Amino acid sequence: MPEPTSDPSAPLPGAPEPWAATDTPSPRPGPPFHMTDMIAAESALARRLLGRLADPAGPVGDAARALASAISETLAAGAPIVVTGCGTSEHGALGLVELVRDGLRSGGRAADPTVAVAAQAFELALDPPSRGLVVGISHEGATWATNRALSAATTAGARVAIVTVSGRSPGAALADPALVVETGELDQSWCHTVGYLSPLLAGHAIAADLAGRPLGWPAIEAAAALVAAGTSATATAGAERVAAALGDVTRLVVVASGADRVAGRELVLKLEEGTWIPSAYRDLETILHGHWPGTDGSTGLVLVQADRRARRERLDRAIQALEAARVIGVRSAAILAAEVASAIPESLTPAGRIVVPEAPDLGPAAAALLGTATPLQLLTERLARVRGTDPDAIRRGQPAYRDAAAAAEG
Repeated sequence: MPEPTSDPSAPLPGAPEPWAATDTPSPRPGPPFHMTDMIAAESALARRLLGRLADPAGPVGDAARALASAISETLAAGAPIVVTGCGTSEHGALGLVELVRDGLRSGGRAADPTVAVAAQAFELALDPPSRGLVVGISHEGATWATNRALSAATTAGARVAIVTVSGRSPGAALADPALVVETGELDQSWCHTVGYLSPLLAGHAIAADLAGRPLGWPAIEAAAALVAAGTSATATAGAERVAAALGDVTRLVVVASGADRVAGRELVLKLEEGTWIPSAYRDLETILHGHWPGTDGSTGLVLVQADRRARRERLDRAIQALEAARVIGVRSAAILAAEVASAIPESLTPAGRIVVPEAPDLGPAAAALLGTATPLQLLTERLARVRGTDPDAIRRGQPAYRDAAAAAEG
């Protein structure tokens, strides 16, 4: 990473007082972008936020423990647990579900795929549960569809919680006051990075509580180190190689399996917001099933594989997918955990790879999600440099896209 324009160890500002939604980020003609600064800040952010979440005497830790208890109570009652959001926050919701299931499994409790589910906020607003627990993920707490889903859930009879920057936000006002988990530090770019990492960190702390092993400082340092590894000199060199190889593609396809599906979906959103390359996500088996006809030598592919559960089975199919891509001429790259990287020949990722540590001291979902968070963001930022795009304003610096956003919000 280059030198950021601000101190990466300093806390980020919270929501303004009185609360207000953010304005379009100030334009920067080139790197370092606001996104660059946010990525550089995430390791220290992880340490601070996890410290607050783990503090039994603090309001953030108290709310996180209350949410873990609410999840346990809902589970014991046989009622649904639904986590919801939009955009990056929808991916945060998917990640929190993976972490909750992992925490329940680690604590010896049933955690089949029906124990907790994620739902897109607009769809949930149209069909809310009449009981159980709904957890909203909303970075600023102002997303229309998410707030509508929380309101509909309350009206239908469900209990409502939220993970958001500030308890003063409109979204927080719709939740049970005891179940408002404040992450406290506000993303300064609209191509959200902190907005993705923050709910994952909250989910990691909640999962530890569900497992009966609340976070201590060794676990906090391990998580922060994993986040930092995604912006190391080696990771940065890998991201730059991939960006150089894929900078002129006409389309990008991202492929993943298991918990990595969350990172895969988030990478697609980041690519479209930050680099403006048309991109699509495919589950690993889905791309093998029949989605190759729309690809050719102008297509780039990024495989994300860090989940250590069922690794052998996922690895075998990933190698087959990369072999198929090589036959077609698709330019393949990857974000891989270290053991996966050692098992996949480099010839199958000619566009390069970013390798992340295994983090065996963390649960499988946390290791995969926290390990891939900064690499996928760094890859987006480096591709934005190659293509000459400003990722911060998600293209709303251009009149047509600004007007389109206004029309959509109208």
